[in-house]
Amino acid sequence: MADTSELHGVGIGRGLTFGPVLRMPEPLPEPLDIPSALGPDVEKEHATAALASTAALIRLRGERAGGTAKDVLEAQAFMAEDPTLSDDIVARIDTGKTAERAVFEAFANFRDLLLGMGGYMSERATDLDDVSQRVVAQLRGVPVPGVPDPDYRFVLFARDLAPADTALLDLDKVIALVTSDGGPTSHTAILAREKSIVAIVGAAGAMDTPDDSVVIVDAAAGLVTVAPSEEQLEAVAAEIDQRAAQVPVPVGPGALADGTSVPLLANLGSAEGAAEAVELGAEGVGLFRTEFLFLDSTKAPTVEEQQKHYTKLLAAFPGKKVVVRALDAGADKPLSFLNAAAEENPALGLRGLRALRANEQILRDQLQALANAAADTEAELWVMAPMVSTVEETRYFTRVAREAGLQTAGVMVEVPSSALLADRILADADFASIGTNDLTQYTLAADRLLGSVAAFQDPWHPAVLRLVGEVGRAGRTLGKPVGVCGEAAADPLLAVVLVGLGVTSLSMSPAALAGVRAELTRYTLAQAQEFAVIALAANGANEARAAVLAAASPSNTNPKEKVE
Repeated sequence: MADTSELHGVGIGRGLTFGPVLRMPEPLPEPLDIPSALGPDVEKEHATAALASTAALIRLRGERAGGTAKDVLEAQAFMAEDPTLSDDIVARIDTGKTAERAVFEAFANFRDLLLGMGGYMSERATDLDDVSQRVVAQLRGVPVPGVPDPDYRFVLFARDLAPADTALLDLDKVIALVTSDGGPTSHTAILAREKSIVAIVGAAGAMDTPDDSVVIVDAAAGLVTVAPSEEQLEAVAAEIDQRAAQVPVPVGPGALADGTSVPLLANLGSAEGAAEAVELGAEGVGLFRTEFLFLDSTKAPTVEEQQKHYTKLLAAFPGKKVVVRALDAGADKPLSFLNAAAEENPALGLRGLRALRANEQILRDQLQALANAAADTEAELWVMAPMVSTVEETRYFTRVAREAGLQTAGVMVEVPSSALLADRILADADFASIGTNDLTQYTLAADRLLGSVAAFQDPWHPAVLRLVGEVGRAGRTLGKPVGVCGEAAADPLLAVVLVGLGVTSLSMSPAALAGVRAELTRYTLAQAQEFAVIALAANGANEARAAVLAAASPSNTNPKEKVE
């Protein structure tokens, strides 16, 4: 057997498994830039047919997959039908290019544009690459490079996975997923969590691992062990058997082993996901993203149009808390009616509340629509502002919200300044919700969507946890709720650490609720606080995770003893 080695990345959940490696095949080669022998009319017909066929096939995959995957794939199908891309392809064909080359160049040009925008839009670049490959494959009459399909179970290694591939993974064969690129907010991570796939993303060097190598994939530790020893494999097999024998925690309110309440809420992007969230035990909504109402529009939706959607959401949670985030858009999610001006560094530009202040009527209309919807339903509506970085911004938002008739107005803590000034910000805001995705990005100066710096995008980092602790401390002192609605809340053991840091509620994708609920029941508040101290004492994310894992091992914990 080869010498054992390790790969580190960001684990999705706490899954554990082992098996042989199979790598995703390389993408189709770039089409040659040669003059067309068919003429522009024929090339245009071929391109139009290939685009339409690709869109239809992606939608079919979405229908088969259902859930979040359906929404993701629908957005991908729209890419194949984008009129701007289609016009670009036609223009290139008119210069004498083949349909294959014109498609390749048009998609590549659009991809570079999205990458330059950063943030949300750059995350779509991987999706765009996949659509381009599928269209070119249609034109060539060859299969799209996809997930291998051997007659045995395996661990899939890939640079990143397109949504169309992740959505329809054969879970009888693919027992785990390891990617070299992407982070905890990539579509790969989101869909892997929804499908409960053992997964690690952002594992640098993963694609250098030879096919058929045996690996252990430990999502809780964010660790891939390559060529493990027989003793390691036996220990993992025993741990897997032990986990399988555990009785599932029934759906119910989130709580620690000593009865300390930790409400578990859902992150939602549309009202359509409400029923599933309730079925999986969501005690309300900790983050409702309102961007879906705006991103596909050429003008801001009216108060009445928005009110209809908000009423549908609130009606699904009678008597429960629903936290709605004001429109989080701007330079990284450009809207022609909000902020069409190009910016050199959009992640640090006019985004979130900054963009809304520059277009105050859009903000006031949205808040009025929410207030109207709340008056028609029995849900407990809370509203919060995105990307708040100063006390003055906090006072502005809470004032405007109350002028609209909204009683509970808070802020998102996504930048270090708001965490460091949490005691002053929470003096004016009714609550704080920590967006760990952006907080990690800005704390470690690492774009959360760039594979090259994915290793830095880890909310276990003590610098990030220290900032979370500052907000938690301010919340305790002032008697204000502090939630976490970033992907960190969906990491079961990290969720316990967050509670130890003073977080009072956790919000996540509905698929993650069961794992977090079960993990909370294993520890008391005193243990959670002990884990927080241990994590803060570490020098890095991997060290913090490993130290807490060691402290949380069954041999070191006995919740019943602590409670009694």
